[in-house]
Amino acid sequence: MTSPADDSVSADDTVSADDTALANEHRQQLAARLDEVLARIDAAAARVGRDGRGITVLLATKTRSPAEIAVAVELLRERERPVAVGENRAQEIAKHAEALLADNGVPRHFIGRLQSNKARDVVAFAETIHSVDREGIADALERRAETAGLRRDVLVQVNTSGEQSKGGFAPTVEAIAPIVERLRASTALRPVGLMTIGANSNDAVAVRASLHLLRELRDGVREQLGAEELTELSMGMSGDLEIAVEEGATIVRVGSAIFGARPA
Repeated sequence: MTSPADDSVSADDTVSADDTALANEHRQQLAARLDEVLARIDAAAARVGRDGRGITVLLATKTRSPAEIAVAVELLRERERPVAVGENRAQEIAKHAEALLADNGVPRHFIGRLQSNKARDVVAFAETIHSVDREGIADALERRAETAGLRRDVLVQVNTSGEQSKGGFAPTVEAIAPIVERLRASTALRPVGLMTIGANSNDAVAVRASLHLLRELRDGVREQLGAEELTELSMGMSGDLEIAVEEGATIVRVGSAIFGARPA
């Protein structure tokens, strides 16, 4: 699919009619997909007595062009929805410095598995980091944030599905409470909630169980530590966002359902 980033500009800075038509068509398709996603969020929220307008749509921007991202942000703002952008690969951070995105005021998140040697770049980019999945990465992020004189919000990643392919702390209050305590003691990192990736299954019961568990764990840790600042539940993606919303997600991470399939 052609994106606005592919539009060619002539020497006199005019855009051809064909390019304009392509840009408009792409925008309309993106808007239609976005409205479908918002309708799904709102319907799921209504089923459990929530207001979908309070749920942050985190745009998963892996492989997406600055033009696509800028349009999605604009459309969500037009609809008065909370929006953030999230990268899951440190090597794609640089595109957010381009003119279309640099000064748009949208919160920036990092949502991918993080290697210690990329901690400096991620701390510089992201206001919120979702993937504190082990003690070592907390240490690396803290060092880099302290050096830069920054304070970053972080979410503790929990492996609620038990799948070996996924990172994260074990899904027990006993496993999670110590890392939350360690983060609460930091002057550079501030724990704000938990994150999980739902079960990789077509079984809706299994998916729901993995997401429901995150809320139970968040509530359990809050009670045990008196950590009322743990308000966020980052869970749910394009395929399971309805279940996530029904189970209490405050942030849903959506990519292909809004942007369309990624280029091959």
